[in-house]
Amino acid sequence: MLKNIDLTKKLDKKKYRDLMEEMTIKLAGLQREAKDLNIPVIILFEGWDAAGKGTLINQLIMPLDPRGFRVNPTSAPNDEERYRPFLWRFWTKIPAKGRLAIFDRSWYGRLLVERVEKMINKDDAKSSIRDINSFERMLADDGYVIIKLFLHISKSTQKKRFEKLEHNPSTKWKVTKEDWRNHKQYDRYYNAADEMLENTDTASASWTVIEAEDQRYATAKVYNTVIEVLQKRIDDIHAHEQKKRPTPEIILDPVKYSALDETDLSVSLEKPEYGELLKKYQKRIRDLEHEIYEKRIPVIVMYEGWDAAGKGGNIRRLTQNMDPRGYEVIPIAAPSAEELAHHYLWRFWNAIPKAGHISIFDRTWYGRVLVERIEGFCSENDGKRAYREICEAEHHITDFGAVILKFWLHISPEEQLARFEERQKTPYKQWKITEEDWRNREKWDKYKTAVDEMIYRTSTENAPWTILEANCKYYARIKALKTFIDVVEKAVERS
Repeated sequence: MLKNIDLTKKLDKKKYRDLMEEMTIKLAGLQREAKDLNIPVIILFEGWDAAGKGTLINQLIMPLDPRGFRVNPTSAPNDEERYRPFLWRFWTKIPAKGRLAIFDRSWYGRLLVERVEKMINKDDAKSSIRDINSFERMLADDGYVIIKLFLHISKSTQKKRFEKLEHNPSTKWKVTKEDWRNHKQYDRYYNAADEMLENTDTASASWTVIEAEDQRYATAKVYNTVIEVLQKRIDDIHAHEQKKRPTPEIILDPVKYSALDETDLSVSLEKPEYGELLKKYQKRIRDLEHEIYEKRIPVIVMYEGWDAAGKGGNIRRLTQNMDPRGYEVIPIAAPSAEELAHHYLWRFWNAIPKAGHISIFDRTWYGRVLVERIEGFCSENDGKRAYREICEAEHHITDFGAVILKFWLHISPEEQLARFEERQKTPYKQWKITEEDWRNREKWDKYKTAVDEMIYRTSTENAPWTILEANCKYYARIKALKTFIDVVEKAVERS
């Protein structure tokens, strides 16, 4: 890709001035339109040291409303970031709808610096390409505009710019020994960059190489690229609005195999045996919590299940003997306005535990294919696409070394009715039952079909589902604790 780039391109001062006068006005107007249409925009700048990233970012933001954008400088990951999957620090910085995020270097450091400096191996690089393409596709499918700019200069130009910076006392600090060391490895970085561009130039997020030897030419091309991409998206949205049709009814197709139908809800556990096992397993879990901290293994426990299936009580027994400094329980309710303004996975990435800690989710991102899909809060295409997106996210997280446990608490409709009625007649439990619970119960068959499809499509080798037979709460609690112990012990042994 880079070998076909003509680095001799220049722009004279007059033509540059005329172009920029028009383009600055145009870009400012497009920012306002993007805000009105709730279009989230990501612009990332990659390229050689001394290629002019800082200067070009300053030029780009000059006509923009500063309340509508944020510049994110990316440096080597700190301890907090190293203890999480490498995309975590970028997921947490994606912009809300109508806002613009500019990245001065980005997630592509994984395929440039970390690869050339052998901080990752070939297999890591290969999986990183997969994860990056998946990440960008998820965002693009959710309406994000992603503009990727690679600033290209020759080795000789880089050397001249380093020397010029060093000769000026005010800018000498900008050139480090590491910069000169990287300059000597220009050819290795060139090959890595070329391969990166080729493997990540996708329909969702294509690359634009900016010929950056001449600053005027580079500035004009950056402006022109951003304007063209934003204008196209805005035009596409207006054209789509004119053809808009009513949202079709959600149609759920039953899967051939029903994991729920195969579940034996008659299993039970007597109270004396439950008490003995509870004490034994809680002690082991306390020890395991210390072991995963020592070995820096992150653990994610995800609870889904029918209303009144006993998620809260199950979570309490799991955490009852844990050190509270090592875990966090994250209750998931309807998304807030800020959460709705981001990709639906954003709020969950913000709660991913760092290595050695445990995050326990009381309801999860699977709400996307359950409540949101059944109640029409997302489109049918969005709901179906979520299966792939969730599996890819979980793959990225487990590749990092995290353990994911996914529990579905299953009860019969008769048992649910009995628990609802008990809640209604017990004063201190009445807060647990709402009109929404009764409405959801009326859609039991639809939810069951959706749950079966969810388990079928997202129970993977790296993150399988465990169905907890929860007609007997004692049995479900002990099975959850035993499953936690079995899975985490294996992870400890592997590490």
